[in-house]
Formats: sequence, C-alpha cells, structure tokens
Amino acid sequence: MSVTVNALESALDGLAARQRAIANNLANVNTPQFQATKVQFEGQLAASIAAGDGRAAPTAAPSLEPTQLNGNNVNADTEVLSNEATVLSYQFASQAIKSKLSGVSTAARTS
Repeated sequence: MSVTVNALESALDGLAARQRAIANNLANVNTPQFQATKVQFEGQLAASIAAGDGRAAPTAAPSLEPTQLNGNNVNADTEVLSNEATVLSYQFASQAIKSKLSGVSTAARTS
C-alpha cells in the first residue's frame, strides 16, 4: 500500500479510537472518581508520514482536565466539541480513502 493509504487508514483507526474514548467519557460524566481518557495519534502519524511509512497506532492517556469535587474530570462541553471535530475529520478521511481506492480500482480495470 502507499504512504497515503496507510496514513488514511491510520487516521481512521485513530479517529475511531478517539470516538470510543469520547463516548466512554460522556457515559461516565457523573461517575465519581472517573478519569477521562484522551486519544492522540496526530504527532506519531506525521512522523510516520515523514519517514515514508504512514502507519501509526493511537495512544490513550488520562486527561489532564481539572478534577471536580467528586473526583471526576470529564468536561462535557469539551467532549462534545471534540466529538464534533472527530466526526468531521472521520468523514473527510473516509471520503479521501474512498477516492484514493476508487482511483486504484479504475486504474486496475483499464490496465
């Protein structure tokens, strides 16, 4: 596979992992002592692309958001905004990979 396809697949995997973390965070917004999780992959993906590979795995880490009195650190407003950005990014990446793979399929049929 090309670096572009690898990068798009990695982005989709990272965005899906982020979506799952956001859903879990929001589901536990009122759970005492619950610590939110944040998913990162963009930096690793950029480095992988620069190295000519395009593959990167997402990493999950505890959120550094301030803790409320009940020990929970989920910020619902931040999570909802992050979810919206994640959905839009996922849609963009899925359209990009669809276009890329469609071009490959067309090229294979005309060869």
